[in-house]
Amino acid sequence: MNYIKNNLEKIKTSISEKIVLVAVSKTKPIADLLEAYEAGQRVFGENKIQEMVTKHEALPKDIEWHMIGHLQRNKVKYMAHFVDLIHGVDSLKTLKEINKQAHKHDRVINCLLQVRIAKEETKFGLTPADISDILYSEELKTFTNVKICGFMGMATFTKNENILNEEFSELETLYNHHKKQHPNFSILSMGMSGDYKLAIKNGSTMIRVGSSIFGARNYLT
Repeated sequence: MNYIKNNLEKIKTSISEKIVLVAVSKTKPIADLLEAYEAGQRVFGENKIQEMVTKHEALPKDIEWHMIGHLQRNKVKYMAHFVDLIHGVDSLKTLKEINKQAHKHDRVINCLLQVRIAKEETKFGLTPADISDILYSEELKTFTNVKICGFMGMATFTKNENILNEEFSELETLYNHHKKQHPNFSILSMGMSGDYKLAIKNGSTMIRVGSSIFGARNYLT
C-alpha cells in the first residue's frame, strides 16, 4: 500500500538534493497526495486551476503549489492568493494578468517562461526571439508583482535519446545565455517521468514527475 512512498524514495535517491522534485498530481485523488505528503513531499504540480484550488483548500497549507499546465488568463484570479510557481507563461499579456492579480493580494508570484523546444505541433511555448522580446521589454519592468525565475520546456514525446538530448541542450544553452543578464534566474524546469535523468544531465534544476510516483493517470475522473 505504500507504493507512492516507495516510488518517491526511489526517485529521490537517484537525484541530487539540489534538484527540486515536483510531484505531478493532476487527476489524482486527495488520498494519494496525502500519502505523498506524509512521505515528505511538499511540492505538487497541477494543470487545471480549479482542481488545484480544491486540493489546496483540502490539504495542509505548507504545500507548495505549482501550476504546470497551459494557463488561461481569465482563471489566474482563482489561484493568485496561493500559487507558488507558474511554469507555463507564454506571453507578456499573461504576465500582465498575473501581475494584476498578484497585486490584489500583495504578493509576488514566481513565474517561468515556457520555451518551445519540442518539434511536436501540440506543444506550447515561446521562441528564443519571443523570450528576448519579453525579458527586455520596457513593460516588464513595470510588473512589480511577478518575478521571472527561469525557463520551462517540454521535450518531444519520444524514447530517442539523441532527440531528447538535443532539445534539452538547446534549452540549457538559452537559459545560460539569459542568466548572464538575469543572475536571479535559478530554475530550469525540464524533465518528466520518462526523461528526467537526461534532463538533469543537461542542466535541469527542477523535474516534473507524475506517473513514476502515482502510477498511470485516470483521465476519466
